[in-house]
Formats: sequence, structure tokens, C-alpha cells
Amino acid sequence: MTTGSTPQQHDATESAERDELARLVPAPPYRDIDTDRLLQRKAHVLRETTTPATGPDKSFRSRLPRRRWAVVLASGALVGAVVAGVSVFGGSPPDTIPPASAESAHLLERAALAAAEKPVGAVRRDQYTYVQTVGRSAVLSEGPDGQMQRGSRDEGLEQWTYSDGSRATVQSRAGGPLVTLEPPGAASMNSPSYKLLSGLPTEPGALLERVYQDVRRNHGADDDQEAFVTIGDLLRHSVAPPAVSASLYRAAARIPGVVLISDAVDAAGRHGVAVARTHDGERSEWIFDANSLRLLGERTVLVKDGPWGTAGSVVTSIAIVGRGVVNSPGQRPHA
Repeated sequence: MTTGSTPQQHDATESAERDELARLVPAPPYRDIDTDRLLQRKAHVLRETTTPATGPDKSFRSRLPRRRWAVVLASGALVGAVVAGVSVFGGSPPDTIPPASAESAHLLERAALAAAEKPVGAVRRDQYTYVQTVGRSAVLSEGPDGQMQRGSRDEGLEQWTYSDGSRATVQSRAGGPLVTLEPPGAASMNSPSYKLLSGLPTEPGALLERVYQDVRRNHGADDDQEAFVTIGDLLRHSVAPPAVSASLYRAAARIPGVVLISDAVDAAGRHGVAVARTHDGERSEWIFDANSLRLLGERTVLVKDGPWGTAGSVVTSIAIVGRGVVNSPGQRPHA
């Protein structure tokens, strides 16, 4: 209870928080959730889902690739809640989802072998890991008539992450200037440093359990889709030791519902083979070069009609076009 508040005020505050959270996310699978945890989840949902409005009128929200949720803002109020993505409170019952297909597990094992064979270069404590991606994401904006309209936004990104996480990350978005992010906090699975990745288990079962622990702690559920998305984020946005990358692929092969897609194309127009998982009306795909098994990128495709488009629409498409280790922000690895 807040200091100085009466029991009636406390009950009213808690009720208001529950009502607001109910508008943002599905109900949790259990009833007794304390107010502090409720506020933590509300803050997490708002942080993870709301992309800052951009453009002169600040009127649209983007379907960013790393977000599990999409929020539509119109006339200064939330008018849409979850339209596609993952419930942080849980997914489908595990007994309704089949194990990963044999074909997808075979592809992920081949990708793991390829990742493990990459040359191991020493990464110094004072260096930065570098990742460059190109792509686009869908956005919803409010038109002159007040109706929401679908468009797209450039999601090109260059990112420099200090190897031990003790300095702030630096980014350049869509070819813009270098921007230093907020001072670094503790490295996490959502914001990993090379040092953190180096400490992850290289045994796939132990690594997958570590991922699920992070999902339970930060998303309030043991959700297979959250685990799939988390691993995909680590593979796409980070530079990891080869043994850890290989273990991430093998851990993903243990997640139920993963299947093989014989042909997919990334944001750079490169065709490849993919592993994918479908959840809540959209399919998340990791695209690999069919010969080298190098990860090319990922995309999200709608499998049913919804606010973001019709079935078959691509709502995010990201391609990895650069990766390596450099000495300072602004530098790029040698080709």
C-alpha cells in the first residue's frame, strides 16, 4: 500500500491499474497477482510495445521487428491493444502444439554446425561489436478522415555495442547521425553484450532453460513463442562466440511448433530457406542462405486478415548486411 493512502484509495488505485492493464493485454492465467507485479508488467508492456511516434505530426506507430506487440495511437488515446503478437501471459496450451518438425530441426542443426566452424577471433574488452541491418516495417497512421492507414517505415540500423557492456550502445537509424543511447544498465537477454553472450551455456538444453527463465521473469509466462523471438533477436542483433551461436540454433530446434519454409526472401531480396513459427495470426521466419546456412535475416508474415493487413502481407522484413568487431563507434568492419 502506498504510504499515506487509505485502504479505500489503495483499492481504487489497484482497480484502476487492473482496468488499464486489461485494455492493453489479455488477462493473466491466474487471478492473484499483487499490485507491485501488476505495475511492473504494465511498465514492461508499455516499454516493449510502444514505439515512439515519428514524423511531423507524431501520429503513427511502427510495427518494429523486435516488438512482440503492436499498439495503435489515435487522437491521443489508445484505441487498439494487441492486434498481433505474443501474449506475455502465455500462449497456447503445450499439448496442442506439435514438436519442432524433423525438417526444421535438421536445418537448425546444419546452421549450428556452420556457425560453430566460423573462425574464432579474440574480442577485446575495449572493442565494440557491430551489426548492420536493412529493412522495413509496417506502420499505422491516422489519415485526414480520422481513419487508420497502413504504410511502411525504413528500419535500417547500424549498432555498436561495447563488448563488456560498461559503455553506452551507439546507433545510427536509417542512415542518420550516430546517437548514443541511455547510459548502460546491467546487460540482459534483451540488451546483451558480448561478455554476457560469452557466459551463456553451450549445452542446448541448459541454454533453452536460461531463455525460458528470462521469459518467465520479464514476460510473466513460460511461452514458447517468446523463447523463439528471444533467440531470434540474439541471433540477429548480436555478435556471439561461435559455440554460443551454435547452441542457440540447437536450442531453437527444441521449441514446439517450429517448421520449415522451403523459400523465403529477406529485405535485401535474397532468397533462402527458413524456419518459422506461427502464433496469434502471424508467422515469424528466420531466413538462411540455402548453401552456406548463414543467417540472412527474418520477416513476419500475416497468416490471417487483421488491422495490419490481409493474410500473406509482410509486416516486417529485416536483412543482416554487416557484422563484426571494431574499435570505436562509427567504424565498420573490413569487407
